[in-house]
Amino acid sequence: MPETLDPLSDRACRMTHAYTTGIELTETLRDGACLCAAVSGVTLYTEHLMDGDPDWHPAPDLFEGMVQLFIYREVTGDSYRTLETYQELAEPFELDHVPDESVLSRTWHNRFDDGVREYVTVAAHFVVKEIHDYGITVPAIRPEGEVTHSKPESSEDDGKDETRAVEFSNEQIHRTTRLARDHGFDGVDSGRAQNASYEDIQFFELQTFMGMVRCGTAQGATRFQYRRGEEYGPHGDTHLRAVKQFDPEELVNGFNETTDRLLSVIASEASFRRPVTAAIDITTIPYYGDVEGMPMVSGTKGRDGRAFKFATLSIIGQNIPLVLAVEPVRESSEWDENPSNQIDSSYCAATRSTSERAGSDRDSAV
Repeated sequence: MPETLDPLSDRACRMTHAYTTGIELTETLRDGACLCAAVSGVTLYTEHLMDGDPDWHPAPDLFEGMVQLFIYREVTGDSYRTLETYQELAEPFELDHVPDESVLSRTWHNRFDDGVREYVTVAAHFVVKEIHDYGITVPAIRPEGEVTHSKPESSEDDGKDETRAVEFSNEQIHRTTRLARDHGFDGVDSGRAQNASYEDIQFFELQTFMGMVRCGTAQGATRFQYRRGEEYGPHGDTHLRAVKQFDPEELVNGFNETTDRLLSVIASEASFRRPVTAAIDITTIPYYGDVEGMPMVSGTKGRDGRAFKFATLSIIGQNIPLVLAVEPVRESSEWDENPSNQIDSSYCAATRSTSERAGSDRDSAV
């Protein structure tokens, strides 16, 4: 499952700032500015960035200028050796000179920590993808393939073989959102006033976008507004307030209605090979808010961790599972009066729901 960030953590704020910097830089380039001028004038958000050079360090290069220089490098893909020959970059980035290859390497691996490297990489690679996706003319831009599945370099190789989460293209995000709008969003109604500034469908589109790009509300709203326009996309705080107005039972009923509609659409095009294989799993979604009045929130293995916990039951189609039932798992905890562990009953409820919809032969791969 992709990593979910605490929306109040330093890293979550840093990621939001990185995308905000990337969006501003892309818009400046779209308006026709050259890359050097655009990078030198872009807003840097340094509240959550740490300069590894102490104040007493002899004649350190300006931290903000070095961050801008490395954003430029990540956009172009230039090597350290090539970058040190571009002495014309020193003045716009307010540096005495562009450092040599060894200083550039030490800056990236020692002066910059993982947070600064991530900020630079996320902002710059966002720009590269947008330039290629929308055909903006920018000389010396690096190929999109170099940044599609990249992640910030670390000063140490921890030797861990981590599975990278799937990254969706703009076209995949657009197509998925359109299909969800056509077949899924009508099943849920928030009950909000008819004259509300935003329709329910706009909040669902934003939520779909956030899920596919794997980000929190603040970052997601900023990036969504960039693609759909400030007038179309709600602000992050507005989105949170609207989501809280949805009744949990109404959401579950809407999910069931949407599932029936999807099965009907699929049935008109293809059929599942019998016997149908069903997969049962427990899915957790980290929760960081107040636990009072939240019966669906349970403790996690980490003593201080909290999460929504669901039993999901899917049937396995061609290359992709289709989730047919989602049942919340309510466990007893110190902050509520829930009965004892109900995972078994959640499994049974999910199984009944799947059997009713798909006619499963109850062959289960758990």
